[in-house]
This record gives sequence, C-alpha cells and structure tokens, in this order.
Amino acid sequence: MSSKIKFEIEFVVHASPSLLYQYMATPSGMSEWFADNVNSRGEFYTFIWDGSEEKAKLLGKKSGERIKFKWVEDEDESYYFELRIQVDEITKDVSLIVTDFAEEDEVDEGKMFWENQISELKQVIGSV
Repeated sequence: MSSKIKFEIEFVVHASPSLLYQYMATPSGMSEWFADNVNSRGEFYTFIWDGSEEKAKLLGKKSGERIKFKWVEDEDESYYFELRIQVDEITKDVSLIVTDFAEEDEVDEGKMFWENQISELKQVIGSV
C-alpha cells in the first residue's frame, strides 16, 4: 500500500473563533457545510453525502481551537484530518487551517474538496 502525503491549507475566515468552532465541532454545524448530514454517537461521527456514509472517530478536540478525526476505514493510525483555528496575534485575523492526507495522485483533488467545503462554510457564516 502506498503511503499518503500530508497537506495543509490555510483559509482566512472573517468570523470570531467561537462562532467558527461551533460550525466545525458540532454535528448540526458540520451539517451546514461539510456534509449533507452529520450524526454523532459518542466519539464516532457519521458523515453522509448523497446517500453514502463515511464514519470517523473523534481523536481529540480543544474548545475554540481545533478538532481532529480519523476515518474508520483507514487502517493506518497515522492518517487523520484536522481543522484548526489560528488567530494572528497582531492583526487578529482568523484563519482555519486544514490538515489532511491523500494518495500522491489525489492531493490536488483533496485540496479542491477542502476549498469547496470551506467556501461553503464561508457562505454559511457570511464570511465572503
């Protein structure tokens, strides 16, 4: 099995960190931009797109800062996706940093997926 490549993308978001966190850390918030529907049962989340389901395990979260998941079907423990809020100390600009992994020939596709999802998030929170 080929190893996946880690990539990070940073998006400037015009919203308060607390508002942004609500949209990335709650099933109802994530249902508005990340997937058609999101359910959680304990540490397991189910993401539904066009009738297909993907399950992820919540690896950790820090209120107001970050949330980290691992896809259940991905056997390799070192692969995950993380959404992290970063606030610039001087300008107070808020950024959302996405960390994810993809096969070498799917990195561009992975980045495009996140660009589309974060664009949707910005629409939902009025940060366009």
